[in-house]
Amino acid sequence: MEYILLIIGFGLLVKGADWFVDGSSNIAQLLRVPPILIGLTIVALGTSAPEATVSIIAAVQGTADVAVGNVVGSNIFNITLVVGLAAAIYPLRVQNEMIVKQIPFALLAAVALFALGSDILLQGSTADILSRSDGIIFFLFLAIFMYYIIEVGLKSRKETTAVKDSNVKWGKSTLITLLGLAAIILGGQFVVTNATEIALSWGMSEALVGLTIVAIGTSLPELVTSISAALKNESEIALGNVVGSCIFNILFVLGATSLISPLSINPVIFTDIWIMIVLTILLLIFSRTSFRIGRREGIILALMYIAYTVYIIIRN
Repeated sequence: MEYILLIIGFGLLVKGADWFVDGSSNIAQLLRVPPILIGLTIVALGTSAPEATVSIIAAVQGTADVAVGNVVGSNIFNITLVVGLAAAIYPLRVQNEMIVKQIPFALLAAVALFALGSDILLQGSTADILSRSDGIIFFLFLAIFMYYIIEVGLKSRKETTAVKDSNVKWGKSTLITLLGLAAIILGGQFVVTNATEIALSWGMSEALVGLTIVAIGTSLPELVTSISAALKNESEIALGNVVGSCIFNILFVLGATSLISPLSINPVIFTDIWIMIVLTILLLIFSRTSFRIGRREGIILALMYIAYTVYIIIRN
């Protein structure tokens, strides 16, 4: 039964992503804001919903390794395989604004996670814990990011002409977006729940399940959304979705989770946090090269995820 529900989940993810990209792209036109802002906010928050659900449930149930591993693994998956496959399908344009502020903000969020979680290294504590006060700091960073996004959105409205396509309407666009988001979240839950049960029955550890099966499952919305956007030449939504999701996963998902229940961090996961930081820097370097992430860079990123997966399986 788990395998049947797994297949149904994949189907919901693919169809939901198709609707979600179409609807969110139309909303960007109606709001007279660049698609990149929709990708960084509505799309990113929507596709981060599975990570939030799974991490909060895992924290409440006392499986902190799954909660933290889910977020770190998801960000690594997003930066490498999601961007890599999307760029391999259609080279992604990178706006200067994203390079200057948004990707570095994702890097700042990753460094903040390392700093706030390294209690033994930085404070001489007996354990590494993301406390409720750390969760508040994450939310303060998120508030700064959202303020910046809203400010840019209001400024861009003055420079963007109103939509002229009569087929693009608020009611239809909102309905398509919400239906797509619902299908993505439901499909993600089907995939995560059933894939986790299958993986645990194979003898995998909680940390490995969080970094691989759960991380991949909760990142499938980002994957199918970005690939769908790339196929439709909506590179701003494809890349904005990834960058925004990486920011939301740390600041919103771990912020909310640690506020509900402080998270103990497995020392092993710090290696993965460092890998996430290095990969974010690499994404910034690739983006600065020619204001685009081409097929060559995409293939390199995808291969790096395969290498990372082999590494953590051997480590387990």
